[in-house]
Amino acid sequence: MTRSPSPLVLLDLDGTLTDSAPGIVAGIRHAYGALGLPVPDDATLRSFVGPPITDSFPAHGVPADRVDEAVRAYREVFAAGGMYDNRVFDGIPDVLRALRAAGCTLAVATSKPEVYARPICDRFGITDLVDGVFGAPLDEGTSTKADVIAKALAALGRTSPVDPTDGPVLMVGDREHDVHGAAEHGIACVGVTWGYAAPGELAQAGAVVLVDDVADLADAVLSRLR
Repeated sequence: MTRSPSPLVLLDLDGTLTDSAPGIVAGIRHAYGALGLPVPDDATLRSFVGPPITDSFPAHGVPADRVDEAVRAYREVFAAGGMYDNRVFDGIPDVLRALRAAGCTLAVATSKPEVYARPICDRFGITDLVDGVFGAPLDEGTSTKADVIAKALAALGRTSPVDPTDGPVLMVGDREHDVHGAAEHGIACVGVTWGYAAPGELAQAGAVVLVDDVADLADAVLSRLR
């Protein structure tokens, strides 16, 4: 991909473009059951959507020496079809078309392993509406959101910290790790509230604006890019 002076919008996937909780939560429930561990409550299960599962499992009762086992059990269900127990939020395709029509370069930047992110984006028609799909390696524990963003920036010919002379860059995400990962590259983050953040999470993390309705997202992004 070549260097482009157009505005660049980096888009989280889970909780921002798609409602992926059903498939992810089913896989997480399976993993705890397979390990013989108590299944967390519903609110905790939803908190798994977004961050690397290699961070979430040890944070919620899985012993460090069993995290790899939990990940394998989760992926048994997820790769077998759970990743498609998912849907694009209503109105998102229109948002992506509007941003492209306004001259933006669009890229998905997700903490989900890229080997899953790409077929999900293909299945749900997102790939054709963006200019690239970037995710973590299969070993999620070796990658942060900042690492995924670095990968996307490099592929799109951008520097880090971002250089304003290359054109503005903005992140859109629904969790605090989207905000923090973008900030490591000097990128502001628009927070969307239809995802999986806890109350106050995005504001506390430093999102520059919160968007409550998909119909308002394109205007919110474009106003920050001007």
